[in-house]
Amino acid sequence: MRAKVCGIRNYEDAMTAISAGADAVGFLVGITHLAEDKISKEEAKTIIEKLPPFVSKVLVTHLTDRTEIVETAKYMGVDTIQIHDYISPQDVDFVKKELPYCRVIKAIHVMDRGEALKMLEEFDGHCDAVLLDSRTKDRIGGTGLTHDWAISREIVEKANCPVILAGGLNDTNTYEAVKQVHPYAIDANSGVEAEGFKSYDKIKAYIDNAVRAEEEYRKET
Repeated sequence: MRAKVCGIRNYEDAMTAISAGADAVGFLVGITHLAEDKISKEEAKTIIEKLPPFVSKVLVTHLTDRTEIVETAKYMGVDTIQIHDYISPQDVDFVKKELPYCRVIKAIHVMDRGEALKMLEEFDGHCDAVLLDSRTKDRIGGTGLTHDWAISREIVEKANCPVILAGGLNDTNTYEAVKQVHPYAIDANSGVEAEGFKSYDKIKAYIDNAVRAEEEYRKET
């Protein structure tokens, strides 16, 4: 079970996440919808340059211009790009060709079963992974809301690429989420915060509960 903590705004929060067991940390840059945790590419680069090896650094973005995505990722020095707004599968191919050392994740918003499955069919085979998230009128990520995990489980069963579960995950619900969905990885932001900062205890519980659910599932199968 891989785990990511998103919405990193400073070095201290990044190290809290890493110390608690996070495999990846995400930086919200190029944000066009509502998000309290957005930072500049310059701020993100400064943090990333201080981070230890063996931790994935992820550009989480709403950018839709493929050239701008490439340039931003290059500048920041990330190894993974997570795209939340719509770009075409051909644009994904372009980004991967320009940045062969980067993995590209495409977010799928699981609000309607038909639309979610259509998006999977469209991007499966182009992305290195898909991320299942919730959305609202103002937000295309970071909603703090869960979605229908039955749809997420169906996507996991049909996908040919790794599936990352996001959307309202926290320190109290990842056991049940992983038990139901069986994703490759999990991703959380506000659900692992306390008083506006990343919480070591919440992140550790968020990860430990997910790992426990996965281990139990493996024993059963």
